[in-house]
Amino acid sequence: MSVPRGLTAGEQAAWARLAESVTPLEGRRAPTVAADPITSSPEPTRTRPRQTAPIAPAPPARPAARTGGLDSHWDRKLKAGQVSPDYTLDLHGHTLDRAYDRITTGLDQARAMDARLVLVVAGRERPVDPADRASRRGAIRAKLLDWLAASHHADSIAAVRRAHQRHGGDGALYLVLKRRR
Repeated sequence: MSVPRGLTAGEQAAWARLAESVTPLEGRRAPTVAADPITSSPEPTRTRPRQTAPIAPAPPARPAARTGGLDSHWDRKLKAGQVSPDYTLDLHGHTLDRAYDRITTGLDQARAMDARLVLVVAGRERPVDPADRASRRGAIRAKLLDWLAASHHADSIAAVRRAHQRHGGDGALYLVLKRRR
């Protein structure tokens, strides 16, 4: 613990004025105060005129961001199961390392084929401990979205949706890829 600092002259004077205005509790004596309180006012601080910061130019207007990446027509068709996948990636039975490699190479192949809808079958998601060593079920599905967000394919994915029941339901995902321009 550090040694407490002493009171400045101004603080001592203020304390003395406060102590004089207080009456002690019944049965107690008033503390003795230094007889020579300093009455000089502290030296005024010099203030510099305020300098205003330069105003930054307004950022350029951005186009309205689309939250889902798909129009309602695509969403309706996906929910109804009316669209068939152009490419399918099945990650069952793979370790985390092999599944990661398979998803990146599979998306490379899908882009080369100009596929628009990729079905990724990864199993149902289950809670995964970060220290999991790929021994628990559902580990691939739990890490899949993180892999996609961090991959070099992140900019080419327009949307990720849960697959229709006929294509795997909760155990599969649709990846809607952007068109090449």
